[in-house]
Amino acid sequence: MDDIEIETPRGPARVRFGETDGPALSLLVLGHGAGGGVDAPDLKAVHDAAVSSSVRVALVTQPYRVAGRRAPAPAGQLDEAWTTVVRQIAVPGMPLIVGGRSSGARVACRTAAGLGASGVLALAFPLHPPGKPDRSRAGELPTDVPTLVLNGDRDAFGVPAGSGPVEVIVRPGATHDLRKDVRGTADRAVAWMRTHGWAR
Repeated sequence: MDDIEIETPRGPARVRFGETDGPALSLLVLGHGAGGGVDAPDLKAVHDAAVSSSVRVALVTQPYRVAGRRAPAPAGQLDEAWTTVVRQIAVPGMPLIVGGRSSGARVACRTAAGLGASGVLALAFPLHPPGKPDRSRAGELPTDVPTLVLNGDRDAFGVPAGSGPVEVIVRPGATHDLRKDVRGTADRAVAWMRTHGWAR
């Protein structure tokens, strides 16, 4: 997999593509967590399972991480950089699924409608800061885009409730890093994509 850089108003972002053997049925674009990268175990597992199911996958590294910083940029800057990248790599006529883990899931949820995404895949959506359930981020979940949330039942950031187009699958014994049974998590993500005709 080769990395390419894409200029954004917030500096260069990095994109790594995973290509299918044959024609791709959809494009899945995934973002990383606040302090992590695209090599997180759950992102890698979803990448591998999706590519083997005829999905082209793009792993996006935000400009602040490309620049070597660990502290995330403000939400507006994350959304701006993400939107710039996704618009450049989207394929006309091909279903676009946006997603990511933790902070990346939030970015995908906030921008999905504006990008015309067909779906959202949210891994470890951080419903609230640890120990602060009163500061809910449930309002960031899409209200008009099919969305799958995969969270561990031991996630200190909480687990959102499913409603409307949002389906929630709770992974038993998993914490916020979703490291427990990452293959099972990836299989559920691809199964959901398959029901929509986005994966084979």
